[in-house]
Amino acid sequence: MAIKILIVDDVTETRENIKRLLYFEKDMMVVGEAANGEEAVKLTEKLNPDVLLMDINMPVMDGITATEKISLEYPKASIIIMSVQGEQEYLKKAMVAGAREYMVKPFSTDELVNTIRKVYDFEQKRRAQLSEPAVVRELRRDPQIITVFSTKGGVGKTTVATNLAVTLARQTRKKVVIIDLDLQFGDVAVMLNVVPKRTITELIQDINQMDPDLLESYLVTHPTGVKALPCPTRPEYAELITGAHVEKILGILKHNYDYIVVDTPPFFHETTLTALDLSHQILLLVSLDLPTIKNVKLGLEVLDSLHLKGKVKLVLNRSSTEIGIKCEDMEESLGLKVAAHIPSDGRTVIASVNKGNPFVITHPNTAISESIDKLAKMVMLREAKRQAVPRAEEKKGFFGRLFG
Repeated sequence: MAIKILIVDDVTETRENIKRLLYFEKDMMVVGEAANGEEAVKLTEKLNPDVLLMDINMPVMDGITATEKISLEYPKASIIIMSVQGEQEYLKKAMVAGAREYMVKPFSTDELVNTIRKVYDFEQKRRAQLSEPAVVRELRRDPQIITVFSTKGGVGKTTVATNLAVTLARQTRKKVVIIDLDLQFGDVAVMLNVVPKRTITELIQDINQMDPDLLESYLVTHPTGVKALPCPTRPEYAELITGAHVEKILGILKHNYDYIVVDTPPFFHETTLTALDLSHQILLLVSLDLPTIKNVKLGLEVLDSLHLKGKVKLVLNRSSTEIGIKCEDMEESLGLKVAAHIPSDGRTVIASVNKGNPFVITHPNTAISESIDKLAKMVMLREAKRQAVPRAEEKKGFFGRLFG
């Protein structure tokens, strides 16, 4: 059965170009065209499309207004916003209005058809889940706590954690929350460009009366729907939070959220150890430089002594073949295979960090965004199997002598 598509753009040439891009796709069918948002609303009622390709700047009724109206009145239709504008304000407005995806013009055929298929598949899964009785859905819930950790600072924990949280929310359409447990110098709120009114510091003052509804009031919402519990506003407040607080917060969040992503500081602390112990999966970040590998090796030994190594998935950040240390040598030293590779892309990451906008939204078709997509799929498998590397009989050279 073909995916029914409605193209909404006030430029006739643009509509014709999109039709040409989709012409040879056997699983897609353009069922109509609209030159403005008002026409789009009427045609949605008449044609019942699966996906709308919606421009933003149009006469009579703009794309954002039309998206909000269609999302409320015809929720089965999935909307992909198209615009030459890639600024954060447009992204926010599109997401709040109910858009499923955001594409910056011009785009290639592959980018267009892949986005349409992804949005359509997500909608089909969502409908299937909603058709189940509430009791069945609740029984099937299996909340997952995923902690992003490393014993070396500067390896990209917060960047990975925030982009992973956003990707999980977009891929699964389930409820996702991220907790900033880097209690002294956390950056989750900055990375997501949200301004918290309250943080974990204020939350623990009500910890004895805490329930899911009250905890919800302490969370800040990102335009993608991801909720965040920010770190304290002052470093000295970090000592007020204990492992018992973290345990209770995580326990309450499991009542309302399907994925709980935890960002952590680069050291073992009571709060960090509590999160690691309660985690279903630990994403241990490493990069191909000697200080990081040395620290991660020591961290793995601690995790092993705490019987937590079985939860660990090794994630190689800034993966590059141009760096002198080979990935195979690092795996041999650590005794773990790399479960996921995240390529080096400083330009995309720095621009994302400076604007406080996850790159999986602003640059969804880059190699680094695709790697986060794969990481999310791996997390969704809900398996944290440790893959041991057979120890070599003899390690040679400086690298082997250093970690032997």
